[in-house]
Amino acid sequence: MSGHSKWHNIQAKKGKADAAKGRIFTKLGREIAVAAKSNPNPETNSKLADIIAKAKAANMPNDNIQRSIKKASGEMNGTDYKELTYEGYGVAGSAVIIATLTDNVNRTAGDVRAILSKHGGSMGQTGCVSYNFENKGYIVVERTVELDEDTMTEYALEAGADDVIADDDVYEIFTTPEAFSDVRKYLEEKNKELVAAAPKGRRNDEEEDKIKFVQAEIAMIPNSRIELPKDKLETFLKMIDALEDNDDVQNVYHNVEIPDDEE
Repeated sequence: MSGHSKWHNIQAKKGKADAAKGRIFTKLGREIAVAAKSNPNPETNSKLADIIAKAKAANMPNDNIQRSIKKASGEMNGTDYKELTYEGYGVAGSAVIIATLTDNVNRTAGDVRAILSKHGGSMGQTGCVSYNFENKGYIVVERTVELDEDTMTEYALEAGADDVIADDDVYEIFTTPEAFSDVRKYLEEKNKELVAAAPKGRRNDEEEDKIKFVQAEIAMIPNSRIELPKDKLETFLKMIDALEDNDDVQNVYHNVEIPDDEE
């Protein structure tokens, strides 16, 4: 598959600080509540189940997840949130896709446009950059001594994944959007089997996971990436930070190669 992106390039900002983690939890909570509004049962609401998996991979506490589900039948009832996606450009022709969840379209559109403009970018029309991205199921699993590349590849392909990329610290698993839930569920069940089969003397009270999810979501993956000169890269990263700091922005996808020393 062309355009594979290293883990650090897709998630350079994830877990950057406790404050950032709190902001991520808040956004995930809103996403869960919106998905649960029509049906709060993840057993019969696959979208909700997928978002819960995404939240768990981000280490969101289960209590937070349950509170977010309860919000769907409480304070969320009077709020009409819309999922809107904006496309645009950063400096030097870089491409950005901004996924939002908002109760005020004019506010969000204005904020996104202002952030892009302030950092040398601009808002584009629908389709202006998305042709260079593919919507894919994206699962990241921690690489451990016990979980070698051959084993992980075997599990993923058995589950129905399209491809597996081994990085230094993680495995990246790519699926079609349609297969994402089935692949995720398969790996979750495989993990339960491995935990149950672990020697008694090596299991702790919490029965440590053998397949540790770091990320699990359907994401926009670029087919190719570009490199920016240092000054342009600094501006671009400031723009990404500003977008991610916005309360209405859920996810930001881009096609810029982020060097290791900029993470």
